[in-house]
Amino acid sequence: MDKSEVEDYNHEKHSVHSYSEKYEVERFDDILEANIDLQEDDNSPIEEVRVTVANTDDPSMPCNTFRMWFLGLMFTAIISFVNQFFYMRQTQISIGYSVVALLSLPLGHFMARTLPTRDFTLFGRTFSLNPGPFSIKEHILIGTMTACNTSTAYAVDIVVLQHVFYNDKKPFIAGLLLVLTTQITGFALAGVIRRFLVRPAHMVWPSTLVTASLFRSLHVSTETAEDEGRMSRMNYFLLITLGSFLYYWFPGFIFPTIGMISWICWINPDNIVLSQLTGSNGLGIGTIALDWSALSYYVQPLVTPWFAQLNILVGFILVAWVMVPWAYYTNLWNSKNYPILSAGLFRENGSEYIKDEILTDSVFDQAKYDAYGPMRMDSFFALTYGVGFAGLTATIVHVVLYNGKEMIARWKSARAENEDIHSRLMNVYPEVPDWWYGLLFVITLALSLVTCIVWDYMPWWAVLLALAIAIIFVLPVGIVQAVTNQQPGLNIVTEYVIGYMLPGHAIANVTFKTYGYIVNVQALTFTSDLKLGHYMKIPPRIMFMAQLTSTFIAGLINLSTATWLVSTRPNICTKEGYPFTCRSTKTFYSASIIWGAIAPARVFGHKDGAIYSPVQWGFLIGALLPIPFWFAARKFPNITWLKYVHWPVLLAATSNMPPALPYFYTNGLFVGFIFMFILRRYRYSWWSRYNYLTSAAMDSGVAVCGLIIFFAIQSWEGAMPHWWGNPEDGHIDHCPLGGASYYGLIA
Repeated sequence: MDKSEVEDYNHEKHSVHSYSEKYEVERFDDILEANIDLQEDDNSPIEEVRVTVANTDDPSMPCNTFRMWFLGLMFTAIISFVNQFFYMRQTQISIGYSVVALLSLPLGHFMARTLPTRDFTLFGRTFSLNPGPFSIKEHILIGTMTACNTSTAYAVDIVVLQHVFYNDKKPFIAGLLLVLTTQITGFALAGVIRRFLVRPAHMVWPSTLVTASLFRSLHVSTETAEDEGRMSRMNYFLLITLGSFLYYWFPGFIFPTIGMISWICWINPDNIVLSQLTGSNGLGIGTIALDWSALSYYVQPLVTPWFAQLNILVGFILVAWVMVPWAYYTNLWNSKNYPILSAGLFRENGSEYIKDEILTDSVFDQAKYDAYGPMRMDSFFALTYGVGFAGLTATIVHVVLYNGKEMIARWKSARAENEDIHSRLMNVYPEVPDWWYGLLFVITLALSLVTCIVWDYMPWWAVLLALAIAIIFVLPVGIVQAVTNQQPGLNIVTEYVIGYMLPGHAIANVTFKTYGYIVNVQALTFTSDLKLGHYMKIPPRIMFMAQLTSTFIAGLINLSTATWLVSTRPNICTKEGYPFTCRSTKTFYSASIIWGAIAPARVFGHKDGAIYSPVQWGFLIGALLPIPFWFAARKFPNITWLKYVHWPVLLAATSNMPPALPYFYTNGLFVGFIFMFILRRYRYSWWSRYNYLTSAAMDSGVAVCGLIIFFAIQSWEGAMPHWWGNPEDGHIDHCPLGGASYYGLIA
């Protein structure tokens, strides 16, 4: 039997009725029940895939439709704007996949009921605006167009950095090309690795199974007997969204103090140590956040599994509440001269480190540096770098120990190109030609070189080296992520490499990091989406066009939004510019000074009085930590908790601090305990039906309210009258010394 006969056989055997007929008579639970009777060869060898993804397909189901493109591009534009807008605020909000999935569903059905059904002809092609009922494949494509752009474009921070902190305003086209090349080059790499990470059955990509389950549950056509008498998911979503919208007026505008209630500090707000330990700008012990945007952004308490949250909790306590107070109050590295938690950079005496004093034309000047003095940072910031070093090596060692044999077996399986039922079903659809990806890579490489050379971001050889790092690591990191759902980051590696090779150049450092790190991340993000399309039987060429188009639009909107805010908001990225304080961008700026302008040799090495070199022991410590626990788990298999000690997650717990604040974690983990432990264990029926909807609805309500507050009030210079809950001095938590040094100096 030749290939064409195999494809015909699979098409006839596994393609069910036509789409319109199936819409009337089939339900997904019927499909799942029918799957039980299929032979093993007609299903995935992976159990998680078997119980989540249907091993049937209907190639006649519409997906490349006007509805898909209209809703997909609309949500891409909205999400790109909203997420970039809130990215620059004090408390960030990110609207994700689940929100788009839920909002686009009723809109898709509405369009299917109202759009005209007659055929149109354009450029010789006949099509209909309304080819039938709104399909799950259209829905998947809409979600994918927004999902691959949920995170704001990383390179936008470079543009903001230059404009706000370095007073180096490049033309808009320079920033746009920087954003687009760093976002899209990874897509070209995804095309190269897809044959190893998408088609093989053993490359599972666990996160895509969650998404597949979500979309299939939304397209079950009828309620089960268990659902009778219960509020529908859509009504529940709308109700919680309304409640979230109405409530957020208080922490977001009327009564911001309830977003950071540092009640212990109020006992004696003039006590510096008490303020540092309990203030929202300090370690936040006891601080209560009645603000969803604060407690949800970093922990995502209704989404992150409780097992992972436990590891985060242990890691957070060890670093933030044990290691940091010990280092600070023993005056390690003269810590008492600086705040206990800050992403700022300081001089020896605790005053702000003015970068202009050591730079000439944004390049490090040794003579100025010798005259001005070395850069210092608080112990928290320095230690989190060490913990980050440990997390990187711990991830590698943990994966090798716990997943090494499995990875080798799956890699051999991938090399053998064994195909399960899903790969055979996908043979019906024409694959994207390799030359499409090759041409895309050539174009983005050429534009990358032009961008970096013409506008002096970094030398041409640095572009090639950064992309080489991304290319070398993309397959091994991809295998790790496809098997273990972990993605080791390359940001520290790239900063280190260029920091030693091109010291003194801040913008070159962050640009190199972006090309080396984000191109790798984007490649794996696109690959994950391709795997989702593989599971849900989305034609590859349509997926290619949807991903590429949406990424271009999202990058343009991200940059335009950031440029507009920087140009119109006074004092942006400063305390006076609240709420647009740019916490993440300021951390990015500090990294540009540490790794770029001053360079790692003067910070973590042994040059010009570097004092933070001990944190480099983190590399060795991280590599050693998983080993005894791995041996112990093998030696004592009956001690179950040993299997749940996950050092990569535990060490990564504080990787977002700064810019994240400790009270974000404590409040988020408390909410996670309620939803992901208590409700999941004791109210599983409610939890399984409404938990993720609650998270999506809360995000949606906060985002809509935040936008209305800004555009209807703040953009017209409107403001809430000052009162105790909205103090005029800007100390929202009424704990002014929380961000001060041990000696009371407020930087």
